[in-house]
Amino acid sequence: MIPKETVDQILDAARIEEVVGDFVTLQRRGISFVACCPFHNEKTPSFYVTPSKGIYKCFGCGKAGSAVSFLMDYDHMSYPDALRYLAKKYHIEVQEEEETAEQIAARQRSESLLAVSEFARKFFSEQLQGGEGRAVGYAYYRKRDIEDTTIEKWGLGWAPSGKTALVDAARKAGYKDEYLLAAGLAVQNEDGTLHDKFRERVMFPIHSVSGRVIAFSGRTLKADNPAKYVNSPETEIYVKSRNLLGIYFAKNDIAKEKNCILVEGNVDVVMLHQTGITNAVASCGTSLTPEQVRLIGKFTPNVTIMYDGDSAGLHAAVKAITLILKEGMNPKVVFLPDGDDPDSFSRKHTLEEIQAYIREHEKDGILFKTDLLLEEAGSDPLKKANLINEIADTVADIPDTIKRQVYIDEVARKFEIEADIIQERVSKTREKNRLEQAKERSFAHADDKAGTPVETPQSPETPILATREEQILLPSERELLGFILQHGRTELKFETDSEFYNPEGHQTVAEFIDAALAADDIRFANKDLQDTYEAYFAHYDKGLDQNAIVLALMNGENRIIAAVAEALSTEKYLLSVHNFTDALTATDSWLVINVPRAILVYYLKQLEARQLEINRQLKTASSAEEANSLMRQLSILNSSKKTINIKLGRLPK
Repeated sequence: MIPKETVDQILDAARIEEVVGDFVTLQRRGISFVACCPFHNEKTPSFYVTPSKGIYKCFGCGKAGSAVSFLMDYDHMSYPDALRYLAKKYHIEVQEEEETAEQIAARQRSESLLAVSEFARKFFSEQLQGGEGRAVGYAYYRKRDIEDTTIEKWGLGWAPSGKTALVDAARKAGYKDEYLLAAGLAVQNEDGTLHDKFRERVMFPIHSVSGRVIAFSGRTLKADNPAKYVNSPETEIYVKSRNLLGIYFAKNDIAKEKNCILVEGNVDVVMLHQTGITNAVASCGTSLTPEQVRLIGKFTPNVTIMYDGDSAGLHAAVKAITLILKEGMNPKVVFLPDGDDPDSFSRKHTLEEIQAYIREHEKDGILFKTDLLLEEAGSDPLKKANLINEIADTVADIPDTIKRQVYIDEVARKFEIEADIIQERVSKTREKNRLEQAKERSFAHADDKAGTPVETPQSPETPILATREEQILLPSERELLGFILQHGRTELKFETDSEFYNPEGHQTVAEFIDAALAADDIRFANKDLQDTYEAYFAHYDKGLDQNAIVLALMNGENRIIAAVAEALSTEKYLLSVHNFTDALTATDSWLVINVPRAILVYYLKQLEARQLEINRQLKTASSAEEANSLMRQLSILNSSKKTINIKLGRLPK
């Protein structure tokens, strides 16, 4: 762990134009630098680096951030690795907290396993150069149209037929038996002797995101061998559920294309890359896992599933869609013509033809699942009812409120039923899932405490809102936080006859919004926005200027807060970047009008959210007295809404 003092020293030394300039050719334009964006393809520069603000911003794709963010986005570094890169660049010594003896031993053991895995990769590659490997392994690759450059790039190889070929070579090179066993490269016999895990197989190395060899997948060439593929067992350096074949080679293009092609087979992904579809990965013959989906999610939220079109492939795609949706990502599905898989299809078609086929045939994940299950249900009304519930439960897995509502409306249209029916099922499913997750967390907490008493979980300070309420409040919350992140320290100079005039002095935008929310004890419903709000004021109270606060949020260890700050603090930078200074002269008066208006709109949305909640309660009211009480509350809310709409000029006085 890097000490905070060193982190501050690194961030103070880093200059955004120098860091970005290591990767992108920048040209000065006024007070800024411009370039074609490294995150998407473009011919006209829309990527701006502004040293005075310490940020970069692309007005084409929306990418924005600080020096640390750039390294994390462009080179897919972790936050600590980005800091270490900057420390090395600016010659700052990093003395991380001293490791314990156990930590040192674990790190050294991990390095030993990685070293012996890399030795195995070289060994398998060398076996292709002659003898059995050349005659059998290399011949197989060439038969599958895998080119020499692809073989070299992916480190493909051949495991020879000898029982101890790798073991003998590794021992001769000085590697210990314990590491061969721990890396899953050797198996121990009953008499204690070792033999090779992989024999007579073409070998596909599995790389980590950083490019280290961590495991292998071996394919037999014998038709009578029931074990077509043998994969490395789980080890200290390899967990199957957290890795994807090809992620190291694909990660940059996944981020650049803003999409990941997901296939199942080893040869499928290799051939797609060879053809030019370099944003493809494979799940290594295992069922897709949430961890694998999250790994893809580090580079893009968009996944195109390209599985075989048989029954097994169809239902595997349905399961994958559900996993991808649960992670808040966007699944699409494309199936190849009958008799084709990604391997055979890529050998028959050019890159342009494959890209065109994907564009023309990919379907939205939820709509694909709906059509598939509708076909299976046929005209059976009971099956159709169950299908509607299943699709609604799938929609309930989507974290984003707006996306959920879009799908609710679309599914309702497809089934020709009221959207409220699906909405009700979605809300119930989400509440059920929330309670189950809370229960699981309680059990996990109990396990962690190893038998100590567990406190009953308390209700959160901000109630968990149902989908419609979240959707209503989110735009206003983003707008208010945007005002704070863009103009937080700008003073609001109200005229003396304004209802907001304060004789004790002018308030800043941040102080004005904070006071308005505190007066009614309001917190943002969206947790990420509320966390960013609190982090902003933690820096604000220390006296930092506006730009320093925003940079601190962007450079912070909490990367969710950093992402919010990057998105909401850079949306208005276009004018300043282009030096339209005259257009900014009226900023103060513009804020005086629009900040109070934004607060009034937020109050109005709070009332609308409360109305929805009361309307739901009315449906389950157990007595006339309870119903009358709720109706009185609705009347008060309507009166309050009318008052606000008059202030907003939406209704006559």
